[in-house]
Amino acid sequence: MNENFLFALALTTLAGLSTGIGGIISCFAKRENYKFLTISLGFSAGVMIYVSFVEILQESIELSAKNLDGKFGEILPILAFFAGIAIIAIIDKAIPQEDNPHEFSSMGDHASKKLMRTGIFTALAIAIHNFPEGLATFISAYSNPQVAIAIAFAIALHNIPEGIAVASPIYQATGSKKKAIFYSFSSGLAEPIGGIIGFLLLMPFLNDVVLAVVFAVVAGIMVYISIDELLPAAETFGEHHLGIGGFVAGMAVMALSLLIL
Repeated sequence: MNENFLFALALTTLAGLSTGIGGIISCFAKRENYKFLTISLGFSAGVMIYVSFVEILQESIELSAKNLDGKFGEILPILAFFAGIAIIAIIDKAIPQEDNPHEFSSMGDHASKKLMRTGIFTALAIAIHNFPEGLATFISAYSNPQVAIAIAFAIALHNIPEGIAVASPIYQATGSKKKAIFYSFSSGLAEPIGGIIGFLLLMPFLNDVVLAVVFAVVAGIMVYISIDELLPAAETFGEHHLGIGGFVAGMAVMALSLLIL
């Protein structure tokens, strides 16, 4: 086991488990602080949408254009992006309607159950998109450690509000900090798992074109989560402008972090 493998594994694990930092942060807010919940959900959506369109999808387009000739190089990232949306949409639809956390009608016991489901579903969705993210981070770290540090830092940064998005509704619903932090950490474990599987199984077949597809699929999944799950929940559990403010703040923080890098 060489140094590059250990470095890639450590970097991917740290990036993934930063979701737990978000979980810890969410537990400092008061349980009935729906304003914090609204802002944090909007913030998460802002981070995920901004990084998807400005960073991840653009990286996919550049990789595809460099390695594929003609229109196909331009079309492939677009197809992969919508494939990512389709993948998470199918998972969404596979959940029975009564268990699918799209609508929240009240803040009573029924809403608490819905909040719990929202947190768990968000954790599942984030884990799914963290899997290919982990693959991309791991392979980048193994082949080019300097570039991978910047990628891992950006992923870790946006994983923190993702951890908040997972933990906040679970903490609101149950009052259990342990459950909230557990689910937020668990959602990030998919990154090192994806990295290891990618190294062991996909390394012989991995090239820039495959990475372009992976990045675009990740972007599609993240955009769908934001629009279908995070923003509607933020709208329902707080004032409209708080959710929008959190959304804009999330984009601004992500933009600043990318400029610094």
